[in-house]
Amino acid sequence: MGGSFHGATVVTLDAKGRLAIPTRHRDALLAHGRTLVLTAHPDGCVVLYPEADWEPIRAQVQNFPSFHPQASWWKRLLLGFEEQVTPDSAGRILFSAALREHARLERDVRMIGQGRYFELWDSGVWAAKRDAALSGGITPPPGMEDFSL
Repeated sequence: MGGSFHGATVVTLDAKGRLAIPTRHRDALLAHGRTLVLTAHPDGCVVLYPEADWEPIRAQVQNFPSFHPQASWWKRLLLGFEEQVTPDSAGRILFSAALREHARLERDVRMIGQGRYFELWDSGVWAAKRDAALSGGITPPPGMEDFSL
């Protein structure tokens, strides 16, 4: 499968809605094929996967129960907004207007590595969500009580 994606980078969407993939991540993202997958995340960002890493997730999402309201909305977001993109010769990928609207992507975009994929956040939305998350204190969520740095 794909590489391991870490770190946070600020990238810029151009006027046509294209984003240049940083060269330090380009080879790993494209290691197993030229196709990448973009889709909407329920938290309000866009996720970027190498296609090979997205395929098993797509298979799981397709099996979400149709009559469960929350599962149906996740399926609508994850599969309904799914786009296969191929970087151009300059390493740029094009975001559809629908994905840009979903994530409120304007110009400055935070590209946040999550191991197997990247999250892409509008910089202003990212700052607000980060600040809100950190204002809740430093108590770890359930299941992480023994986590230590």
